[in-house]
Amino acid sequence: MDFNHRILPYYMAYPTKSMQMGRGEDTVIRDMEYLQQMYPGEVRKYQQRIAQILDRVDYEGSMIYDEYPDRYSLERLAKNMLQIMRKEEEENGSEEPTPPEKWNWLQDLVQVLLYNEVYKRRHGGRRGIIYF
Repeated sequence: MDFNHRILPYYMAYPTKSMQMGRGEDTVIRDMEYLQQMYPGEVRKYQQRIAQILDRVDYEGSMIYDEYPDRYSLERLAKNMLQIMRKEEEENGSEEPTPPEKWNWLQDLVQVLLYNEVYKRRHGGRRGIIYF
């Protein structure tokens, strides 16, 4: 019997954090950016615009880098972003006006995309860069 190759118990066969070499923060951010490339077209458009708007409040000492960012400040930022995007859509004169129900749904989407972008920036992600 070869003692160099021993049978492992089932619980040791699954990788744990200590066993995942190279799965640092950098890899997580790269995975996140890769998966964002797969967002549906309209969602990617909103994500790009959110990243552009967030560039304005991304500076040293910004509230997005607080240890515990204020929930209400982030919600207010998301609402302001939605207002900006709504105003831009009205100015561009799209063929069909967006129904009010869609704006309610988009408010939730904008919040989620904003939180993802803040996370990415807080952990060394590329600011506002999306590869397609």
